[in-house]
Amino acid sequence: MNELQSLEKKGHIDLFYGDESGFSLNCVIPYAWQFPGQTIEILPQKGKTLNVLGFMNAAGDRLSTFVKTGSIKADFVIRAVDTFADSLTKITVLVLDNARIHHAQTFQNAIPKWEEKGLYIFYLPAYSPHLNRIETLWRQAKYRWIKPEDYQSLGFLETALDKIWESFGTEYKINFKN
Repeated sequence: MNELQSLEKKGHIDLFYGDESGFSLNCVIPYAWQFPGQTIEILPQKGKTLNVLGFMNAAGDRLSTFVKTGSIKADFVIRAVDTFADSLTKITVLVLDNARIHHAQTFQNAIPKWEEKGLYIFYLPAYSPHLNRIETLWRQAKYRWIKPEDYQSLGFLETALDKIWESFGTEYKINFKN
């Protein structure tokens, strides 16, 4: 991993981190402030989940996202990686965890096609989410950037997420100290 980061810092490759995360109307609000006598109430709601597949660069200022309601399967990931690979301008390494969908036979079959386009897959060691920088993005979105009012409906949540993804790197930033 250190070698990949060194190659990225020297400008020889682009390094991206990929992962999936789910966003539902069961909000994640770690704390809230209220005036005495005022009640803040956010009721959990059953409903669909917005699942997001994201590819974020090592600096944390570029992001490609692919959103889907319902579960993410290998074919969805393959189409997203295809789209991502078509946008590359230099040799790129995509760091992924060991989720089943990343090891599905159809996914493995697509790897040579991506390598022809200059995209290489690097798998993190098992049980090492701390090495996947995009995990920080999911935490920031869930715990800091999504507001309580964004949980009113799936449409509100989707709009809030769209704003975060579109403004990532400008209004919404992650500062990785290397």
